[in-house]
Amino acid sequence: MRVKIHREGLNILVVLLFILLVINIPAWLFMRPVAIPVTFTVISAVVYLLVLNFFRSPRRSFKGNRDNVVVASADGKVVALEETYEDEFLHCRCIQLSVFMSVLNVHANWFPVDGKVLYVKHHSGRFMSAYLPKSSTENERSTVAIEARNGQTIVMRQVAGALARRIVTYAAPGEPASIEDHMGFIKFGSRVDLYLPLGTEIYVKLGDKTIGGVTTVGRLADKPTAESIKKS
Repeated sequence: MRVKIHREGLNILVVLLFILLVINIPAWLFMRPVAIPVTFTVISAVVYLLVLNFFRSPRRSFKGNRDNVVVASADGKVVALEETYEDEFLHCRCIQLSVFMSVLNVHANWFPVDGKVLYVKHHSGRFMSAYLPKSSTENERSTVAIEARNGQTIVMRQVAGALARRIVTYAAPGEPASIEDHMGFIKFGSRVDLYLPLGTEIYVKLGDKTIGGVTTVGRLADKPTAESIKKS
């Protein structure tokens, strides 16, 4: 599994490197004893490596059977798995599966299914902890609806957290969706919610760790049921 730096982090890493150099070069030139500049350099290196780690972007390829498969959209931990009512696009009861991403996780987001993008909308909002259930409807968020190849509709929602201040969504209505492609990116701590049709077979449980673009979290039913079809 090869790793590169995500494009969303390149400018931030360049600016951060410049700032750290501005701090550390004078420290080495003018500050004594030598323990002071050494401390500055160690702290700077740790900070830079943490930010570098945050913006890593591993190249992943799904190896399993793709028929009706639902793949994790994010690295992290399953923090919600329940039946709920999705009121923005589906307007019906469905299964909510939420994955929380800590600052140590990869923050690129993958499409959960193969299909076609139907709907994309960004919502301004608050920046509460992404662990809280109401963050799905009150925080800064971006909602994407995808029609899977079997005709069922999946909703994916990127939710900003207490530290996240920017959600990036690459999806656009009418474009194809592939589980091997990035759907977007969330900066510094957040969660991703999936809203799946009732009848979807779920393969994970609360507390399970997921790998975006790799972990199979569920499988759609072969045929849509009446409750899984979007109501007009």
